Amino acid sequence: MLSTQNGRTTLKTVLKSTTVAGLAAVLLSTGIPALVEQSYAAPVEVDAPHVASFADVVDAVSPAVVSVRVESKIQPAADDGGFYFNFGERGFDNLPDDHPLKRFFRDFGGPNGGPNGGPQDGGPMPKGKPHLRPTAQGSGFFISDDGYIVTNNHVVADGSAFTVVMNDGTEMPAKLIGTDPRTDLAVLKVDSKRKFTYVQFADDNKVRVGDWVVAVGNPFGLGGTVTAGIVSARGRDIHSGPYDDFIQIDAAVNPGNSGGPAFNLNGEVIGINTAISTPSGGNVGIAFAIPASVAQGVVNDLIKSGTVDRGWLGVQIQPVTKDIAESLGLAEAKGALVIEPQENSPGMEAGIKKGDVVTAVNGDPIKDSRDLARRIGAMAPGAKVDVTIWRDGKSQDLSVKLGTLPAEKVASADQGSSDQATPSTDKALADLGLSVAPSDDGNGVTINDVDPNSDAADKGIRAGDKITSVNNQEISSADDIVKALKEAKDNGRTKALFQIETQQGSRFVALPVSQG
Repeated sequence: MLSTQNGRTTLKTVLKSTTVAGLAAVLLSTGIPALVEQSYAAPVEVDAPHVASFADVVDAVSPAVVSVRVESKIQPAADDGGFYFNFGERGFDNLPDDHPLKRFFRDFGGPNGGPNGGPQDGGPMPKGKPHLRPTAQGSGFFISDDGYIVTNNHVVADGSAFTVVMNDGTEMPAKLIGTDPRTDLAVLKVDSKRKFTYVQFADDNKVRVGDWVVAVGNPFGLGGTVTAGIVSARGRDIHSGPYDDFIQIDAAVNPGNSGGPAFNLNGEVIGINTAISTPSGGNVGIAFAIPASVAQGVVNDLIKSGTVDRGWLGVQIQPVTKDIAESLGLAEAKGALVIEPQENSPGMEAGIKKGDVVTAVNGDPIKDSRDLARRIGAMAPGAKVDVTIWRDGKSQDLSVKLGTLPAEKVASADQGSSDQATPSTDKALADLGLSVAPSDDGNGVTINDVDPNSDAADKGIRAGDKITSVNNQEISSADDIVKALKEAKDNGRTKALFQIETQQGSRFVALPVSQG
C-alpha cells in the first residue's frame, strides 16, 4: 500500500508477490523513481561428502624423502687409443678461416696438448685421469635422525660419489655404507650435526590388498613427486632373484622412483619402490615394492657390518607340481623338491638326498622352493634348524646346522626349473614316447628319441637328455624303468617321478604311469 505524508510518498506494505517489473510499474505510476536492479543467482556451490586427503601424510613424510644423485668415474675416450690430428707446426692456423674444423675447435676447444690444443706431431692421446660424471639418479629416505638413508642397490651400483637432495633443495654428500644385490637394497650415510626427519618401517604383515598407499620420490628427476594408489597384490615373484616377495601397487611409479618409499596412511614405510612392469618404459599402474619385513633385516645388517650374512643349506631345488606331488604320494603340491645336495654342504652332511621334498622348517610349512630360499636366507649362519622332509612315502625330521652362503651362491636357490634334460639310446619305451639306451658313463640311460606328441615332449624332455632315476631309484637300463613304473602302479600311483639330467643341470619330471 502506498501513502503520502508531507508531500512524500512511502511504501507501507511489502508486495510479496509482485514481480520486479510489476513493482517498477507501480512506482512509476506514483512518480517515485524506479531504481530497481535485477538480482542474479549465487555461484554454484556443492556440499560434497568429505573425502580423506593425503595432504597430512605428505606434509609429515616429505622431509624424510630425498633424491639420490650418483656420479661414476669415467675414463676419457683417449684411453681407448684415440688419435689427434696433425695439422703441422701451426696447427689449425693452416686451415682457412671458414673451414668447419677450424670453426669447430675454435668454438668448442681443441684436444689437450700443443699450442693449439693438440700434440705437434699427432700420435696417441695421453692417458687422462678418470673423472666423475653423473650416471644415475633415484630416490631414498632417512631411517634415522643421524643420517642413514635406504635406497636401491641398482641406483648406487658402480657409483663413486653420491649426493642427496632434500625436499627443501639442500644438497649434501653421502657415503655408501653397504649394498645387498640379492635384495636390491643399499644404505647411504649423510654426516651432519643436524637432526634429520626420518620414517620407520611398518609391519607389512598387516598390509592388505586394497589398502591405500602413497609413493614419494624423484621420477625423471622431479624430486618430491607424490602419487597415490592401492595395494594391488602381495607375494609377487618377478624373477629378479631368489628372495622375490614383492608388494604390487598401482600408484604411479616411474624411472627415478627406485629406492623411494611407499607409505601407508600412518606415514609408515610398507615397501621400497624397486621395479615396474611396462611395455613403454613408463608407468602403467603396475609397480613392485620390496616389503618392509624384508628390508628391515637387510638394512640393519648393512648398517652394522656393511654386508649381509645368510644361512646356507646347500641344496639345489625346484617347485613341487601337482604331477610331482602325485608321483610321490604327497597330498598337496607344496614344499621344495631336492634335485641334488651340493658336495660337503650342510644339507648333505645332515642326510638330505636327491628326491627328498622339504616340507617344513622348524615346524613351519614350506609353500614352495622360493619360500624355502627366503626362510633359510633369513636365518643366521650357524643356526640349528629342524628340516622336515618327505621320503619314501613318509615324513621325517633332520637337524641341520646352517652354513654361510658363499658370495657366488644363492641360498637354496630355485635353479631346477629349466625345461630341458640329457644324452643317448635305443630301446623303446613306446608308451612313454621315449627311446632310450644305456649311457656311456654307466649312469642312467640316455634318451635317443622323444615322440613329439607324447607327455614327455610336453614336459620338455628332449633327445640327448639322460634319465638317472625313477621314483628315487637309480636306473641303468630300460628294464629298470619298467620295473620302477610297475612298482608305482602297484602302489596305486598314477604318476612316476623321473630325474632328468641336461647340460643345464638336473630336474624332476612326473610322467603318467598308465602310459608305462
